[in-house]
Amino acid sequence: MTATTDVNASAGGESQLLRHIDWRGAFWVASGVPPLVLFSIGGIAGTTGTPAFLIWTASMIMGFIQSFTYAEIAGLFPNKSGGSSVYGATAWLRYSKFIAPLSVWCNWFAWSPVLSLGCSIAAGYILNALFPIPVFTDSSPEVAAYIAAHAGTAPADAIAAVTAAATPAIRTWTLFSHTFPLFGFSLNSVFFIGAALMLLTFAIQHRGILGTANTQKIIGLIVIIPMLIVGIVPIITGQINWANYSPLVPLATAYAPAPGSWNVAGWTLVLGGMFIAAWSTYGFETAVCYTSEFKDPGRDTFKAIFYSGLLCMLLFILVPFTFQGVLGLNGMLATPIVDGSGVAAAMADMVHGGAIISQLLVMLMILALILAIMTAMAGSSRTLYQGSVDGWLPKYLSYVNSHGAPTRAMWTDLIFNLMLLAIASADATSFFFILAVSNCGYIIFNFLNLNAGWIHRIDNGHINRPWKAPTFVIAIGAIFAYVNAMFMGAGAKVWNPLALWAGLFTAALIIPVFCYRHYIQDGGKFPEHMLDDLGLKSADLQQKKAGILPYLTLAAGLAVVLLANWYFVL
Repeated sequence: MTATTDVNASAGGESQLLRHIDWRGAFWVASGVPPLVLFSIGGIAGTTGTPAFLIWTASMIMGFIQSFTYAEIAGLFPNKSGGSSVYGATAWLRYSKFIAPLSVWCNWFAWSPVLSLGCSIAAGYILNALFPIPVFTDSSPEVAAYIAAHAGTAPADAIAAVTAAATPAIRTWTLFSHTFPLFGFSLNSVFFIGAALMLLTFAIQHRGILGTANTQKIIGLIVIIPMLIVGIVPIITGQINWANYSPLVPLATAYAPAPGSWNVAGWTLVLGGMFIAAWSTYGFETAVCYTSEFKDPGRDTFKAIFYSGLLCMLLFILVPFTFQGVLGLNGMLATPIVDGSGVAAAMADMVHGGAIISQLLVMLMILALILAIMTAMAGSSRTLYQGSVDGWLPKYLSYVNSHGAPTRAMWTDLIFNLMLLAIASADATSFFFILAVSNCGYIIFNFLNLNAGWIHRIDNGHINRPWKAPTFVIAIGAIFAYVNAMFMGAGAKVWNPLALWAGLFTAALIIPVFCYRHYIQDGGKFPEHMLDDLGLKSADLQQKKAGILPYLTLAAGLAVVLLANWYFVL
């Protein structure tokens, strides 16, 4: 089978993914990545302070440089989908059966929670639009009447009481809820609205990648253009207050406007910002999730990730810079910005829009989140699909429907995220716990994949590469792998004291899953077709040209994580 053949059936007649798109289709599917800046723009500002805009910039530059490694190794596998983790996992297969599926697993549980987190924010916007909570002040007649009826009540208490009485019942309703030490969960209105949005996304993607790309193109244009306008207009109109970027020091304490200093605690907060920003800024690597669905993988793969990276470079640098320049530190630390509920209103103020513009931007925010959700489901489901086809994940995930959509993987994604949605719907603490745990998986995946670049060079240097990165870029990527490991070790605790350990535990869950597939379902043998793109057979895996280097790399990475966790404290 050649790289340009339309793949629609395997030898056994089973449907497979279809070659229906070029790099432009992947670009529009990946256009859901820039709205991820809205997930944590307030959280990063709340934990780091005035350096926040530089954190976004540095993280985006790192992600762009790393993407060249991913572009090269993706070109080695014109007949696989599932993303960089699948392509990089094959490099580790010679050195450990368990490290290769770890890369795929970590990439999946890093990307998949975008569905639940995005749906919870979008549901919050829908509730705010349809069932807003009235705002009262000291001069409101309702507050004055309450104080008159309850003599001696302080104005703040009266406002709280009147607000609680006027809050629509749907905003506080819950079918069932419970709180655990690390997080809570709630089957409330946010959960059920979010679940409906997930099902809508599933219905769109059920038609296959071509239908998904076409839908994302329309939504992407509707979303990205206003994001550009909001990023540029305040600069042109002189709304940027340059004093909002100084003093350039981290906060003394998270979510408090008092400036701190560049001591260990300050650096810990900054590294926590770099840790969580990576979850968003590196995400455009999903553009190479669709290699086996490209009409011309050799040409489309590099263009897809390169142009997606340029779009993200623009928006991930521009939007945080403008937000901070207009709102200032106090504005960025306001609760509606931190939890995301007031981002649309802030965007309307930046372009001097009235109530109508504000409502339009709320709708655009909902569309932006749906765009991110669609991107996540498209990429993460294909990671599950290819992991199953290659013998790392259970066999049932390798099914696709007549449209070429991996529907069983999509259902798995959806059910998993319904559970996460119940957690994310509970409160902000639970939301950021999910975000931090999933990002631990993302950093592990990036560490393994960035090192897969030079391992592929050593072991598979003879394989033709449609696009080959400069050697020094591969080397920089390998260095960044350890920088990312430091971010995780030092920064995960900023978001939750046990996030690092919960992330490592979640990563370890691949061991029983892989053992079930490999030893029970496959009798200890990998599918022969897994290595077809490299022209290898299973017996060829015995040759390990890199020697002990991959094992030293793993040991050094673990050491960096543990040392950073020990040294950097709040």
